[in-house]
Amino acid sequence: MIDRQPSLSRWDARGPVRAVALVLHGGAEAGLAPVRPWGVAYLRMVPFARAIHAAAAQHGVEVRLLRNRVRGWNEPSLHPVADARGALERIRAERPGAPVFVIGHSLGGRVALRVADDPAVTAVCALAPWTPEGEPVEPVKERSVLIAHGTRDRITSAAQSYSYAVRARDYAARIARFEVLSEGHAMLYRAGAWTRLVRDFVLDAAGVRPLTAWEQRPEQRLRLPL
Repeated sequence: MIDRQPSLSRWDARGPVRAVALVLHGGAEAGLAPVRPWGVAYLRMVPFARAIHAAAAQHGVEVRLLRNRVRGWNEPSLHPVADARGALERIRAERPGAPVFVIGHSLGGRVALRVADDPAVTAVCALAPWTPEGEPVEPVKERSVLIAHGTRDRITSAAQSYSYAVRARDYAARIARFEVLSEGHAMLYRAGAWTRLVRDFVLDAAGVRPLTAWEQRPEQRLRLPL
């Protein structure tokens, strides 16, 4: 039993809260080591949370950044899934009726796709997600789904995220997938491109500015170059 509690940081919206963006960090396949505030996977998502806040706070979007209890996915316990579901439950209690947009990287991308079936979630953005063969696609039913993967990622499989996207097409309300050229797993070489994509995803989900990816032809929508 793990007696630690997850941490949920918050960046406030300007004015009434009309939506919430929940940001999830990466981790490992297994491991019960605690996630520290200075952990690399957690810190990598702080700039995304801040960028979302800078772009969307004026439109009533509040930002939450979850720090999990432990690093691992830990089948069958799925500790990060439980942590994310707890965060969503808290958000629903504190912001009743507000739609939630979930953004996750790596393991966090897998978690984001898993918890998309929460009643408050309307849109999911998975960055370099860990989507092994057989990952269920039913949770994204009737959700907007955006996936992005670096073409030089050696940690999680771009081929598997493409396969996931193909299977999810029959469930998601709409889905698009970007291939981030010359980029690896850490999203550092072309950090600005990743940040702009996440910012645009949130603004689209919030109804501020449409994402042009949805306008592409279906046969092109899962392999959009970035």
